[in-house]
Amino acid sequence: MTALAVAHSRLAHFPVVFFATVMGLSGLALAVTRAEHALGRAPVAGTAVAAVALLVFAAIAATYALKVVRHPDMVAAEWRHPVRMAFFPAAAISLILLGTALQAAVPSLAQPLWAAGATLQLIGSLSVVSVWIGHRAFETPQLTPAWFIPAVGNVLVPIAGVGYGALEVSWFFLSVGLVFWLILLTLVFNRLIFHPPMPDRLLPTLAILVAPPAVAFLSWTRLGGGLDPFGRILYYAAVLFALVVLTQAGRLRQVGFAMSWWAYSFPLAALTVATFVYGELAGSAAHVGAGFGLAALTTAVIGALAARTVVGMMRDEICRPE
Repeated sequence: MTALAVAHSRLAHFPVVFFATVMGLSGLALAVTRAEHALGRAPVAGTAVAAVALLVFAAIAATYALKVVRHPDMVAAEWRHPVRMAFFPAAAISLILLGTALQAAVPSLAQPLWAAGATLQLIGSLSVVSVWIGHRAFETPQLTPAWFIPAVGNVLVPIAGVGYGALEVSWFFLSVGLVFWLILLTLVFNRLIFHPPMPDRLLPTLAILVAPPAVAFLSWTRLGGGLDPFGRILYYAAVLFALVVLTQAGRLRQVGFAMSWWAYSFPLAALTVATFVYGELAGSAAHVGAGFGLAALTTAVIGALAARTVVGMMRDEICRPE
């Protein structure tokens, strides 16, 4: 294929960031399921959303696989990109989330999805970290909160892993995720405070700050930590980062649409589920009420993101050279 044809090929520019949509939809499935649980209802809506997320994952995975076959050089370019590289584990994270969201409804399908996701997550995390500490030199301004994504995938594993009997595997992934979260948290704040502001297109990735402590709290409770001091610290750290992101609302409203907007989806869903769980464990009606409010917000945000993404694809705003 000629260079001109590649430049105009939407497949060649189909971004790995698309897997973030599955993370958002799967997170919404978990949030809706928690809301139904709090209402004492069967998780009908949550399972339906999870089924939609599975179909979206299949479509995105097939499209990206076709890109790997037809445009391997473009895939390699994404892997070399300092920001997009961090989104490659989003495919594995999507599998882990699907295996979690479908655990109760279709365990025969959910467990293989979870196992495949956990395996790919380990491979993906090691691959990304090996690049980070390898011979390639990264500049501090290239660091964004998107670099948290590999760490988030690790702390997700125990949420379903405990139910699948993979206790030691769950402890391993949580430990790895927490260690890398603390390292990256220091690096990211150094970048945000002491270096030029991030490009506008990447500002929505600030929301990713919320996800690691929110998900780690959920995994901690599944592993028996419950509402001990460490569990409370994790939950309220997520709340703090959500408030920090709110302080930047003025700047975030000025950002034009890009696939990076999906960075709002999964962190918001994770905070929603964490708030429901915290409220149930603490017997706090205020937290459960906040969970319902967050569930409504999460549904509205992800619905708007899905609609805007479809519009963007129809307007040829997505899958274009940057």
